[in-house]
Amino acid sequence: MPSFDIVSVVDRQEVRNAVDQAAREVATRFDFKGTGTTVQLTDEGIVVESSTEGRLDAAVDVLRSKLVRRKVPLKALAGGEPKTVGGGRVRAVFTVREGIPQDAAKELAKRVRDLGLKVQAQIQGDRLRVQGKQRDDLQRVIAEMKALDYHIPLQFVNFRD
Repeated sequence: MPSFDIVSVVDRQEVRNAVDQAAREVATRFDFKGTGTTVQLTDEGIVVESSTEGRLDAAVDVLRSKLVRRKVPLKALAGGEPKTVGGGRVRAVFTVREGIPQDAAKELAKRVRDLGLKVQAQIQGDRLRVQGKQRDDLQRVIAEMKALDYHIPLQFVNFRD
């Protein structure tokens, strides 16, 4: 029986490369001189820190442009609210979301069922498996999910006949 999986994954190496590029650009750009602006990848996520909120926003824009250039979807970033930390500095922490949360998987499964096609959607951990007898039905599900502007990035893998 033909099937495919709907997943939400991010290439960690590309995220690391984008953060490194953003950190290098922030360190060398003239408008960031003397502001102590940093961009780094830590255990808690991507940390952007600066002396003013305006410079923080500019550094976040640099980070986002590097992520887009490396084909990392911006929908995978969560958080990023500026918070004041000690010494009058401002910090924003972004987390990189991976996997489909349970509530989002239920919503996606319901949307697949509402299409009226002869397919079944099963939640398997952090992925959603869609099975059907006809390949055309599965391709229509993929087309509908791509047209859907969902709040997390979706990829379609393991298409099997």
